[in-house]
Amino acid sequence: MKQLTRRSFNGLATKGLLGSAFIANMPLANAFTTNKNSKKLGVALVGLGSYSTYQLAPSLLDTEHCYLAGIVTGTKEKESVWQEKYNIPKENIYNYENFDTIGDNDSIDVIYVVLPNSMHAEFCIRAAKAGKHVICEKPMAVSVAECDAIINACNEHKVKLSVGYRMQSDPYTHEVKKYVREKTFGDVLFVSSDAGYVSKGNPDQWRLNKKLSGGGALMNMGVYAIQTSIYGTGQNPISVSAQEFSTRPDYFMDTDETITAQFKFENGAVAHMMTSHNANGNRLKCHCSKGWFELDPAHSYGPISGRTSNGDVLKFPHKRQQALQMDDFAKHILLDSKNLAPGEMGKRDMIIVEAIYKSIREGGQEQLLSLGDLGIVV
Repeated sequence: MKQLTRRSFNGLATKGLLGSAFIANMPLANAFTTNKNSKKLGVALVGLGSYSTYQLAPSLLDTEHCYLAGIVTGTKEKESVWQEKYNIPKENIYNYENFDTIGDNDSIDVIYVVLPNSMHAEFCIRAAKAGKHVICEKPMAVSVAECDAIINACNEHKVKLSVGYRMQSDPYTHEVKKYVREKTFGDVLFVSSDAGYVSKGNPDQWRLNKKLSGGGALMNMGVYAIQTSIYGTGQNPISVSAQEFSTRPDYFMDTDETITAQFKFENGAVAHMMTSHNANGNRLKCHCSKGWFELDPAHSYGPISGRTSNGDVLKFPHKRQQALQMDDFAKHILLDSKNLAPGEMGKRDMIIVEAIYKSIREGGQEQLLSLGDLGIVV
């Protein structure tokens, strides 16, 4: 499997401020106890871009079952900044060349791969070979074949695998699933989901480079709309048809700008999704036989907001979704609780992504989906 080198990625990456007002106060010496079930798992972040800097690292200050134990970066200047900010021991700081020696470090239990999409498979597989549990940021990979390679590596080396679907741990998502499961508003008939934003940044950013991203809006925001379409109906789709639109071809030269897709489900429900790098979208609405419910905003970092046809306004205490997500995975490892976002879920979504791209290439032709053998519904 040919991969871009870490050096070529670092050359493409845009350097920015690493600043965050959060300071780590947790002494590493107190991170463990003698009771396995109360152990806090050490997490190492691989890739210190904006998501790690402004979301994951601060969230690891709010987690109950895991903590920031190490970092992996190809930028030397970041090492001292993160070491001082988060009290990271020197021996827990790695680069992409010595990464494989992380297997000898007992203070690191989980590796969170937060690199461009095309590098997910390589580093997830290397993490599994090092004997570490793996969180792979979404989308899981750039192909179904790569998803299979990650899943197989984790199974072979007997480590747990999760995909960075933070919304699976959000209480609003849990409420939507409850409405669907209990038929609070009757049968779900139609679901509409939008996930997008207007990209105005550097056209050389990695998300607009197909070699690094594997695709455009669909690979970035589209997986949110795919997920909400599925848990908004409580079923996997049986077919999909899709369309692509481009209004700024001079900017989106290499990746998709806006995609719409329609799903059919075995119970007769249908869904429509929109994802874009050139239009704002952040909503889920489920139309049912006895009313409706919606989240708006539905996919952002929060706070989320929800409403129903009976006049209820959904309000849950806000907590960082990433903290909830990482704690849920830590509990899965420590207590054998349910894995809310297993690798099979990431593979399922990539099967759907590939079918959407195929439909577009074939002029919107409907693509049949066979997802039942994955054992994943929502």
